[in-house]
Amino acid sequence: MAAAVADEPEDWADRHVARWRDHWIDVAFDDEVEAIMLRIDHIVRYFRRAKQDAVADAGLQDSEYDTLHHLIVRDTPGRASPSDLAVDLGISNAGMSGRLDSLERAGWIRRRTSETDRRRVQVEATEEGVEAWRRAMGLRGRAEDELIGELSADERTELARLLKKLTLRLEE
Repeated sequence: MAAAVADEPEDWADRHVARWRDHWIDVAFDDEVEAIMLRIDHIVRYFRRAKQDAVADAGLQDSEYDTLHHLIVRDTPGRASPSDLAVDLGISNAGMSGRLDSLERAGWIRRRTSETDRRRVQVEATEEGVEAWRRAMGLRGRAEDELIGELSADERTELARLLKKLTLRLEE
């Protein structure tokens, strides 16, 4: 049962489960599973909003941030071919061209001829692009730290262990 433990306050997930429990007479309804899923969804929404706010506060659009992020966190930090970025981001080459045009106009990336093949283009993050990305990451990190900071070191370790167990199951 997902009801709050006697010494813990009730949250909206507890109230939702209590409200919906009796609606599922002919379907198995596990209070704990429902409450876990609701809380995970709520946390995901919080982090998604925090990212959007951080990106906007850093002066970036979501697509600009995502492109810079994929460019900067690569095995070749800050450098990639447009087609590699398109694959990483799951967009078409034409869509990637449009994003790169916008980023280049803003001064956050530059396109250069590949040193190994003059027919190819390499995309590089500029210092300004890295700085814009770092601003967004810093703001985003503060929001993450603020929420996760509610947990003790032992609780964070246990949560990380449990989440890893679930993600390993997804990767099977």
